Amino acid sequence: MKLKHFGYNDRIEKLRIQHNLEDFEIGRVISEHKERYTVKTEKGEFDAEITGNLRYTANTREDFPAVGDWVAVSEYDDGKVLIHSIFTRKTIIERQAVGKQGEKQIIATNIDFAFIVQAVDRDFNINRVERYLTICNTSNVQPIIVLNKIDLIDDSVLSDLMSQVQERLKEVPVIAISNASKKGIERLKEYILKGKTYCLLGSSGVGKSSLLNNLLGKQLMKTNTISSSTNKGRHVTSHRELIVLENGGIIIDNPGIREVGIADSAEGLEKTFDKIVGLSKNCKFNDCTHTMEIGCAVMAAVESGEVDEMSYENYLKMKREKEHFESTVAEKRKKDKNFGKMVKQFKNLRKSNKY
Repeated sequence: MKLKHFGYNDRIEKLRIQHNLEDFEIGRVISEHKERYTVKTEKGEFDAEITGNLRYTANTREDFPAVGDWVAVSEYDDGKVLIHSIFTRKTIIERQAVGKQGEKQIIATNIDFAFIVQAVDRDFNINRVERYLTICNTSNVQPIIVLNKIDLIDDSVLSDLMSQVQERLKEVPVIAISNASKKGIERLKEYILKGKTYCLLGSSGVGKSSLLNNLLGKQLMKTNTISSSTNKGRHVTSHRELIVLENGGIIIDNPGIREVGIADSAEGLEKTFDKIVGLSKNCKFNDCTHTMEIGCAVMAAVESGEVDEMSYENYLKMKREKEHFESTVAEKRKKDKNFGKMVKQFKNLRKSNKY
C-alpha cells in the first residue's frame, strides 16, 4: 500500500520538508501496546521502538508516539525500525489519565471523525455522550453518535431515545444500527470517506469490535458478550489499532473507556454546551457560577425548561473537573519550578565550595 492509503497528504509532506526528514522512511503508527509499536510504511509493517534521544527529550507521556501518529523511521534490523521523530499532530483526542492527577492520556491522533458508540439496551447515558462530545470538540474532531443494539429494544423505545438525543445534542448526526441484523450499517458507511481517519469511542461491551468487523465485512477483531454477573462489557480490544477499510476510510479501534475524565478543555465545553455558555453572558455577575447567584440567566433557563436540567448538571460537573485539572497542573508546575531552583542553588553551592 502507498502512504496515501493511510492518510498521507500535502500537510504531512510539507512537515517532512520543513524538518529536513527527507532521508528517513515515513510511516504511520498503527498499533501501540505498553510502549511497543507497529509502524506501517510503504515497505510493510515493522516492529518499532523510539530512539534514546526521543525518550530522553520527552517531558510527558504526550511526547511519545501514539496510534495515528506519522513518524520518521529508519530500519536497524530485519523487520524492525527506530522512530526518530513524530510529526506535528493535526488533532489529538485525549482524556485525563486514570489515577494520575494533572496528566493526560492520548486516545488517538490525527483523527478527522469520531464514532461515539452507545448501546441502547443497558447503560445508555446521554451524560456520557456529552463527555465524549467535549473531548472531540476540544480537538476539533467531528463527532457522529452511533446507537447500537437496536434489535434488542422496541421501535417505540428507540424512537423515544432518538428524540432525547437529538433534542439535547442538536446538530450532531445520530445513526441507529444493529450489528446483529446489520440494520443501519450501510447508512453508517456513507459517512466514511476515503483518506479520512475515524476512531471508535465507547465503553466496553457497546459493540465497537463487532461494528468494525461489519465495516470490514469479515471477522478481524475479537468480540465478546456482556458479563452476566456485572452487566458490564468485558475488555476485548486490549490496545489501539489502525485499520484501512476497502472504501479507503481509515479506522482506529480503541479499548473500552469506562472513565472519560475532562482535562483542560474550555473550548470543548463551550462548544458542547454552547447554549448554556451563551446564556451565561446575560447573567447579572460576570463571575457567576450558575449555582446560587441572584440574576443567573442559566438557572432561570433551567427552571423554565429552556435548558435541560441533566445537561446543566453535567456541565457544572465537567466544569469543576476542568478547573480541578488546571489547578493540579499549576501546582505541579510550581513544585517543578521550586525543585529546579533548589537544584540550581545546590549546584552553585558546590561550585563555590570547590574553589
